[in-house]
Amino acid sequence: MAWEITPWRPFKELERIRKEMDELWESFFERRPVRTGELSEWLPSIDFSETKNSYVVKAELPGIDPKNIDISLTENMLTIKGEKKQEKEEEGENYHFVERSYGSFTRSIKLPGQVQSDKISASYKNGVLKVVLPKTEEAKKKEIKIKVE
Repeated sequence: MAWEITPWRPFKELERIRKEMDELWESFFERRPVRTGELSEWLPSIDFSETKNSYVVKAELPGIDPKNIDISLTENMLTIKGEKKQEKEEEGENYHFVERSYGSFTRSIKLPGQVQSDKISASYKNGVLKVVLPKTEEAKKKEIKIKVE
């Protein structure tokens, strides 16, 4: 009987553990779920930007009926709620695996300044929700020119 000697590489194992911990911490601070099979939570990806006159929020919501999306603003907290419903399985179709996520979600974003709530607009195109929140005059940044002598 022959024995095979495999060298032990503890640093390789430590590197794998470090990568897993880095991914865990990144997902925690990004408030994004860690995919752990059936138990993973679904959250849409969001972009938040600021122009001179408004804040703009874009959320990827593919496959969601706009009727199933709720947008609200309370004390400078924008909340987007919705539900992505699972398609009905076809009879006689045997799934080997399902990677698409389904279910309800809630995303909240704290806005850095005041907005004109009566002028907020939202549009939905190609699976992307776009919410434009016009700033109040007080929230707009004022430029101060410096005189050079």
